[in-house]
Amino acid sequence: MKKTAIIYGSSTGTCEAIAQKICEKLGGGDVINVGELDAAQLADYDNLLLGTSTWGIGELQDDWYDGVDKLKGADLSGKTIALFGCGDCQSYGDSFCGAMAEIYDAVKDSGASIVGAVSTDGYDFSDSAAVQDGKFVGLALDDINEDDKTDARIDAWLADITPSL
Repeated sequence: MKKTAIIYGSSTGTCEAIAQKICEKLGGGDVINVGELDAAQLADYDNLLLGTSTWGIGELQDDWYDGVDKLKGADLSGKTIALFGCGDCQSYGDSFCGAMAEIYDAVKDSGASIVGAVSTDGYDFSDSAAVQDGKFVGLALDDINEDDKTDARIDAWLADITPSL
């Protein structure tokens, strides 16, 4: 596996814990809080796994606003990018994991290869900006209401993206 950064934004610790879990299951990588990310660091990695929690009505976690600017200013061509997001499908079912869409929009035309879209099958939500062509643009997780599905969803996602990393 090429050099991988797992970059997350987390306000309550949930997305941070998911990033750590992904790193363990992946068997390595550097876990980086996006609030502490130096844009120059992005050049050091071949793979970027980018994760955010979703706030309000589909909004990014606060640290990601500067993080998105850093992504937009970086040369991401030739890199592999996969997204993951945390949300609440019961209380915010109409914007579930929608913040992933903002990160996706920031990197989709960057020259990077984006992998890891996930089918919406088995999810209970009403709408999400992160759904395109019937799939989430990345791994959507609800570790509050569906924590019993988190490990299996991470395992399936990693099985899908690992050949590209």
